[in-house]
Amino acid sequence: MSNHVLTRIKEKGLEEGRRLLWIFLYLWALLGLFSLYKSLILNEEHLFFHQGFAFFNAWLLAKVMLTADAFSVADNLRHKPLIYPILFRSAVFAALLMSFYFLEEFIVGMWRGKTLAESLPAIGDGTLRGTFVVGLIMFVVLTPFFALKEIFRDISGGKLFELFFLRRSKLIALS
Repeated sequence: MSNHVLTRIKEKGLEEGRRLLWIFLYLWALLGLFSLYKSLILNEEHLFFHQGFAFFNAWLLAKVMLTADAFSVADNLRHKPLIYPILFRSAVFAALLMSFYFLEEFIVGMWRGKTLAESLPAIGDGTLRGTFVVGLIMFVVLTPFFALKEIFRDISGGKLFELFFLRRSKLIALS
């Protein structure tokens, strides 16, 4: 392979790695806070025990989101005003993440010798209503993620990164 091709592969890998990292950090914060909240509500002794599960699930779900994004899942409203693709992508990805969570629980349950019905995870309060509420929470929490992503898509040249992470006085001086 030529040096140019290897350089391009390395650049693409670093770009995808950064995207995966940001998705992972967002999901880890979300899932970590959920598990911390659950531990507080249930008055568990070791509040941070479930953080390892949150870390692992955030990593797996980030890879699912990155893969779905690579296959342009829920990209069919890109030409519409921003509110439509943001809400649509939030809904589709909330359903996708909930589906993969169910699939993961089914596989783990079957690995441990449980039936499919016994492997059904108790999301929320274990009822359909609780599952719906958790899905709704996922939708709401994913909305700012996709809002920033859609805005980033429209603002080019790293301008959004500069707006968030550089001093505004430096940005004014650069203009």
